[in-house]
Formats: sequence, structure tokens, C-alpha cells
Amino acid sequence: MDKIKNPFSPGAGVTPPELAGREGILEQALVLICRVIAGRPEKSILMVGLRGVGKTVLLNEVERIAQEKGYRTVLVEAHETKPLGVLLIPRLRKLFLELNVLAGVGDKVRRGIGVLKSFAGAIKVTTGDVEFGLDIKPEQGSADSGDLEMDLPSLFVAVAEAAQERGTAVALLIDEIQYLKKNELSALIMAMHKMQQRRLPLVLIGAGLPTLLGLAGESKSYSERLFAFPNIGALSEHDAVKALAEPINEAGESIEPDALKEIIRLTRGYPYFLQEWGYQTWNLAESSPISLEVVKKSTELVTKSLDESFFRVRFDRLTPREKRFLRAMAQQGGGPYRISDVAGRLGVPLSNLGPIRASLIKKGMVYSPSHGDIDFTVPLFDEFMLRAMPEFN
Repeated sequence: MDKIKNPFSPGAGVTPPELAGREGILEQALVLICRVIAGRPEKSILMVGLRGVGKTVLLNEVERIAQEKGYRTVLVEAHETKPLGVLLIPRLRKLFLELNVLAGVGDKVRRGIGVLKSFAGAIKVTTGDVEFGLDIKPEQGSADSGDLEMDLPSLFVAVAEAAQERGTAVALLIDEIQYLKKNELSALIMAMHKMQQRRLPLVLIGAGLPTLLGLAGESKSYSERLFAFPNIGALSEHDAVKALAEPINEAGESIEPDALKEIIRLTRGYPYFLQEWGYQTWNLAESSPISLEVVKKSTELVTKSLDESFFRVRFDRLTPREKRFLRAMAQQGGGPYRISDVAGRLGVPLSNLGPIRASLIKKGMVYSPSHGDIDFTVPLFDEFMLRAMPEFN
């Protein structure tokens, strides 16, 4: 089979050839986008899900939809070591310059640029580091206190009012949002509260690991009234078949039903793994239809590829104690896992595991689906741990 025509492209944030099973969340985002630009309040969206379910792909698709509806978009990826303000400033500067191009500098755009300059100065980012390109002085007394919970809402108001002046709206898209510090998430929630109260045209669509639910609730008790938290999970069998079979058929080839079932069993329906197995089975197949035998042969190649990249990059960030903790989880079979059972398998008091558990949550390796339980944030990582540490007892 022609490898150049292979429809599958496994990669971080790469849109699959068939975006199956995500119609509901895309419709929810479309409603949000259309209502807000029409001046009607609507909950912003914070998607939650494990690694490899396609959250980044969905953010990119929502950005495309927003742009089609006349929005200006700001897309950032939260980072463990970079403050939110530092990530936002250069992108908001670009946004203001775009608004300026629409019809010259208006009062709200001019004020917005001044507020952004004040905000930048307050968080120790000099205007020399971020060239604003317009001779506008900082807006004294606006977003310049150095307290993010006070300053970010003021900045968002300035951004939204500038967009409103230009007859447009702003969609702020934040990936890996669980990495925001507590005060940053709190400030973000307060800023979006201000947007809803004033019916200003700025929406937030974020994506993060399941830990985001608890973080948002702990930050502000009213967060559940400001945001919808759709869960992005594995695909149903029907949608997984669609994600695999339709791209193959559209490329002029076919796959046997038993081969499809085996891929879905191996991947548990997770979109990233479907792409990996689809890619390798296509390349390994000599002719159509792709058979069950080809799928079985490709599994060794896929497993090796995942072990050397997708899993290994996360495994290498762990300390020896963290690795033993995760290995003890994996030995118990499928999750979620009782933390007390992990302690028993490791032969240590339950109280000893608190710091390790907290560190693994912070690194985005595990989350707590309910009190006393813990589970992997990376699908199939339990199987990888058994392969990576076979000597562990």
C-alpha cells in the first residue's frame, strides 16, 4: 500500500482525518461563540480529559470556528515555569495592533493599549521587552497594582471593550490550563466573572487534565456557575470505527471488521492511539483489505514507538520513588486505584505517600477521581510501567 497516501498522522495536536465523536462539544462551543457575540451571556468552556483524547485538537478546531464567526483569537499554552501574564502580554499586544488596523486607533483601543502597558510594567515585563509599536502612555491606576486578581479583570475589560468598539469579539483559548498557579487560575475565573456580569464579548475555552475540576472549585466556589466542564473521553466503539474506517475508505482502501475490533481493543478507543495503530497498520499492509494478522504484526512496532516517545518522555521526568509508586499502581491491574492498596503493595504507611502523590499530581501523571482513589492521566501508562520496570517486586 502507498505510504504517501497513508491518511493517519499521529502527533501532538494534529487534527485527525476524521474528527469522530466530538460533535457535541463542537456544537456547545459554537453556541457559546454565537451567543456572546450577539450580546447574550453564556458559560465559557473548560474541557477536561486524559492525555491523548484530543483536547488540543478540539481547541484548534474551536479557534477555527471562532475566527469564521468574526472573532479575534488568542491561543496560549500554560506552562509550569512561565507566568500567565508573561504568556498573555505579547499575544494581547498583537491583538490590539490588529484591532488598530481595523479602523485606526479608537478611544477604547487606545485605552486598552495603555492598560496593557501598565499591566506589563506591574509584572516586571518592560515595554522594551515587548515593543508595542504605538506612542501611547501606560494607563495609570489600571491593572498596575501587581495583584493579578485585581489586575487581570481590569485588563480583560479593556480588551473586551476595545473589541466591542471594533464590532468584534475575543476568544481566549488556553491549553494545559491545569498548570496555572492557584492565584493565576483565581484571577482568570474572576476576570471571566466580570465578562459575564458586563456581557462583554470575551469568551474562554480552556483544556486541561481532570485535576482542573478540583482546582477550579477550590479557587472560586462559583466557578461551576461560570464554566461548563465537558469531559473529553475515549471514543465509543461506533465512533472509533468511524475514525479508522472512513479515512481508509476515502483513501480507496479497506480494513477487515476483525482488524478494526482488534485495534479498538488495543487502544481502548483513545484517539491518539487510534492514529498510531492506523498509521503503522497501513504502512505494514502489502494490500487491501488490512487484515487482523497485519494489525497483530503492527502492534510490536506501535508499542515500541510509544515506549520510546509518548511514554518515555513522561517516565524520564520521574524520580525513582515516583516510578516505584506508579509501578505499584500498575501491578493492581486497571484503575482507579485505592491509595491504601498502593501503600500496602509498597509496604509503607499510608501517611508516607502524601508527598509522592502530590508531586505526581503536580507533574500531571495522576489525578484523584474520588476521595481515596488515584488513577493515571495517561491512558495505557499502566501497561507501559509493567514493561519498563519488569524487575519490580
